[in-house]
Amino acid sequence: MPKGTLYGHLIGSPYAHARIRSVDVSEALREEGVHAVLTADSARPLLGTWIEDRPALALGKVRYYREPVAVVIANTEYQAARAAAKVKVEYEPLPVVNSISDALSPDAPLVHEDLSRYNKVKSFVYPQPGTNICHWTKIRKGDMEEGWAQSEVVVEETFSLPQSDHAAMETRSSSAEISLSREIIIHTASQAPFVVRRLLGKYFDIDQQKIVIHTPVVGGSFGGKCAPHLEPIAILASMAVGGRRVKVTNSREQDMAGSPIRIGLDATVKIGASKDGVIRAAQITYYVNVGAYSDMGVVMAKSIAADCTGPYRIDNLWCDSYGVYTNHAFVTSFRGFGHTEYTFCIERTMDVLALALGMAPVELRRKNLIREGDTSPTGVRVTTSMVGDVAACLDRAKDLIQWGEGQKARLPDGRIRAKGVACFWKAPSTVSNARSGAIITFCPDGTINLNLGSVELGQGSKTGIAQLLAKAKSLCTTREGPKSLRRFEKALWSRTR
Repeated sequence: MPKGTLYGHLIGSPYAHARIRSVDVSEALREEGVHAVLTADSARPLLGTWIEDRPALALGKVRYYREPVAVVIANTEYQAARAAAKVKVEYEPLPVVNSISDALSPDAPLVHEDLSRYNKVKSFVYPQPGTNICHWTKIRKGDMEEGWAQSEVVVEETFSLPQSDHAAMETRSSSAEISLSREIIIHTASQAPFVVRRLLGKYFDIDQQKIVIHTPVVGGSFGGKCAPHLEPIAILASMAVGGRRVKVTNSREQDMAGSPIRIGLDATVKIGASKDGVIRAAQITYYVNVGAYSDMGVVMAKSIAADCTGPYRIDNLWCDSYGVYTNHAFVTSFRGFGHTEYTFCIERTMDVLALALGMAPVELRRKNLIREGDTSPTGVRVTTSMVGDVAACLDRAKDLIQWGEGQKARLPDGRIRAKGVACFWKAPSTVSNARSGAIITFCPDGTINLNLGSVELGQGSKTGIAQLLAKAKSLCTTREGPKSLRRFEKALWSRTR
């Protein structure tokens, strides 16, 4: 780190749910090398991607274990950690909402008593004040009474999938400083620097052009480093010490216990079909454990509802998808944006239905695949450009795994090899006007500079794009001016489309 960098050490709550009675920082401030100690009194307005419900530092009460209550800023990491041990926080423990069933209980303690007063960033968010439900999406399609009347075989399954941690190689880390021109300069292990810049600009009421974000090579993300987490704390810390650079880094324990994690999901899936295997009706309920704050959990609950059936045609459908507060660490994106969780529930129920019907699992799926002209769960008419040819994909998968040989076989060494099949679809959560681009600069010496905003987090995107550019350049090494440039553009397009 550059000379003069200060270090922040987070003080996390030992309780999952407790009222903060007092925070005494006087002893910590007397420790050698300490410049400041921040508490919620120094924090800015509430943060939140879809509902503004999260303080940068716990305000009034803590809502999950290891939630940051204060941050000590010192010359070295050691000094900051030593002083942090001198911060005295008095807590009043509260009943813990430890599961979705706890949260939905009629007498459940509220994780957020002020839910009705929070600012909704998006209009499609539907919190239920006086409950632990931060969002509710309803899907209603067709005639359920008619659908069940046509169903000769009905199966119903329940599922409970736990939360989990991203466990990226690199823990979360951010540093911030404020220049003399009042620019905020951030170095952070982020997967989405443009998203972080936009949200930080809103939180701190600063023009985005005054926020500069540097993202070095990131040691893994998997969606867990999309939304802001440590960045607001680093900015507040820098403000507290006159704009000096302050670095805040999670230990492995902090990262796993107190940082955003993967959603948990409780689901009930009921599917009815006629004896020939045509699905006639489905009733589905998804409860998404978003943890203590809504963050990305709200939009994941919404996305799950939009795709709730998997890629199957179901004309009569009832689905409720809820985002549910608990006293767990709050959730964020994780490899599939909630779709892998609900897909497991749907596909396992399809297997159970196939068994009840006496049909092969592949044939049941093929008979009910969504096709051009059908409607999605939300009533959108499906086109080939939206879903492709799912039947052809399924047939190809059958051939590749040699499905005709049977679902299980005993190997010579006595082990059992089993085969399964599942179908997956995912609606993009990206806005419809999203776009990306690259700037290519041709230099007088014949070299080319490539400038793009891709973050390198293990997928090799920058290397791959540079290789495409180099290959395109090699296909048009002439000095024909505009003709050569047009040939270059054509070659580059042919390599990237």
